[in-house]
Amino acid sequence: MVTPPAQPQVNIFTDSHQQTHFAEICNALYERELMTLAQHPFTNISLLQRKLGGLRHHIKRAAYHFIHHNGPLLVDVHNASWQAKQSANCIAKKHDAGKTESWFTLYARSGLPVAIYISDLNGEHLELDSIDRIDTDNQRLHSNKCGWFNMDGTSVNADQAGYAASGSPTTNSSNTASCQQLLLRPSKAVFIAACCGHTWNHKGRSQPRTLTLRELLLSGSINWKNFR
Repeated sequence: MVTPPAQPQVNIFTDSHQQTHFAEICNALYERELMTLAQHPFTNISLLQRKLGGLRHHIKRAAYHFIHHNGPLLVDVHNASWQAKQSANCIAKKHDAGKTESWFTLYARSGLPVAIYISDLNGEHLELDSIDRIDTDNQRLHSNKCGWFNMDGTSVNADQAGYAASGSPTTNSSNTASCQQLLLRPSKAVFIAACCGHTWNHKGRSQPRTLTLRELLLSGSINWKNFR
């Protein structure tokens, strides 16, 4: 019996650009997340253990989304981030309370990824979150991190002095000390700004912020062909 020749070992990091990019993204995410965990003042060791235990799964899942993305974003494999051209002004300035209320009244569902406008002393940015509760009786939505919002996008608990009657954010300097939040109607422009970490300050465009691992996972659940 003739023994077949041994097959050469396949090196996945040279055999495929996709595998190489996957490894680079994973490395970047590990470096970032381990640094974040190292700087967090944990008082409960079991919480740290749970986070470390789930890190491998979450990072591989986020890297998979980067590799298999078919939307309008570019991927920076070295920094594990989304890239796209940034608008001169924050997209939240175009917020329409009426259209937002109509959209969420029709299409809101649990688990839906959304973008939330946040304005504080550091400037303005959009943050990815998801809906986890819907209160149809009071026409409210609850996002996993940022809390309750009315269907028109205004925050239920926040001071509304910094918003115009239409629900659009204003530049009232007397209210800059408090953090303002606004739930935005899903759109391509809104999600591009949120996924890429675009930020703005009083001078205009600012340095992009780094998305959390949670936000990166949410970015992978966006249906770019239909936001409903």
